Amino acid sequence: MDIEPLNRLSRDLRKAATTLSADEARFLVDAYYQMQDNRIRSAAQVRQLTESGEPHDVLRWLEGNAETLENSIKSALDKYSASHTVGAWARSVVGVGPVICAGLLAHIDITKAPTAGHIWNYAGLNPSVAWEKGKKRPWNAALKTLCWKLGESFVKVSGYDDAFYGQMYKQRKDRETLKNEAGEYAEQAARKLETTKIGKDTDAYKAYSQGKLPPAHIHARATRWAVKLFIAHLHQVMYEDHHGKAPPLPYAIAHMDHAHVIEVPGEVK
Repeated sequence: MDIEPLNRLSRDLRKAATTLSADEARFLVDAYYQMQDNRIRSAAQVRQLTESGEPHDVLRWLEGNAETLENSIKSALDKYSASHTVGAWARSVVGVGPVICAGLLAHIDITKAPTAGHIWNYAGLNPSVAWEKGKKRPWNAALKTLCWKLGESFVKVSGYDDAFYGQMYKQRKDRETLKNEAGEYAEQAARKLETTKIGKDTDAYKAYSQGKLPPAHIHARATRWAVKLFIAHLHQVMYEDHHGKAPPLPYAIAHMDHAHVIEVPGEVK
């Protein structure tokens, strides 16, 4: 069976991707992740359908073209993110790929973010902000998901010495673990049991009842901290690129629980 494949994004279209608007880039980022999720689900279903033999030609065509289209969108976002000064810096960070970078560039408007805290709130990275019933969601859901993917990416590269934010995650996790074992989160553990329904047969309930946070909670705290540090640095790079001067407030002293500034890694070109 000879089925015509989809065409890959042409060189001219990839070049044209550098002129995408923020709205268009956001659309492509969302489309990329939707296609990725659909391809993964479809591949699993195809494996189930063809356990007894080779998949049908049509199924192979569908799977191959889904991956081709996904890669073409990634290629366009690669050009888009690389065409920005801020994007070039972000992409130099181990763990930040072209799609995540494009999503951050498209979602964050530096003219509306005088401090990094504005971006943290917009991205749902402030744990003290709750979504109250009947009220509008106080953060951007797509950006929050993007930041979650970014955090998990930092975790995946944390074994590499040159992965700055991966190393920051590891250091923070070690610190959080020591504080947890010392009982410093007992109040939070008790509050969690009071406000959240947790199965009594779970490891999480066991940890909370002992005045400790479970490993998944410690992981989430450390990951969020690493992402907030990256966002603080991204804000500084964006602010200086747009305004030609440093942000008006320190971004990593009072807010990041450090007695000294953690400098932006790498070189901004």
